[in-house]
Amino acid sequence: MIHHVQVACPAGGEDLERAFFSGALGWEEVPKPPLLAVRGGCWFRVPGVGGPDGELHVGVDDDFRPAVKAHPAFVADVEATAAALTSAGYPVNWADPEEIQGRRRFHTRDGVGNRIEFVAAR
Repeated sequence: MIHHVQVACPAGGEDLERAFFSGALGWEEVPKPPLLAVRGGCWFRVPGVGGPDGELHVGVDDDFRPAVKAHPAFVADVEATAAALTSAGYPVNWADPEEIQGRRRFHTRDGVGNRIEFVAAR
């Protein structure tokens, strides 16, 4: 079990990330501890599929560049997730399921351009 993964955003990019993770995906925002909140960023609870919930942390990076290759991959109902993201205007790029043992999956870009993957449960 991974407790959390972190992606970066530019200073002031938190609302774009909230629109993606809370708005489009419906993930609950988790309050940051006060000592960390002063750094900016935001945290979200990632609903567990067949396991415990995890977290996604968004941290402010003064030298931000979107991650275009490195990415977290989340287990999800990919059909419903793709529909929600498409409806909200985010790109959905389906991958060949044969690449990873026949698992249906897609990539998208979060509110600031980071690559994010969603993979169907086994």
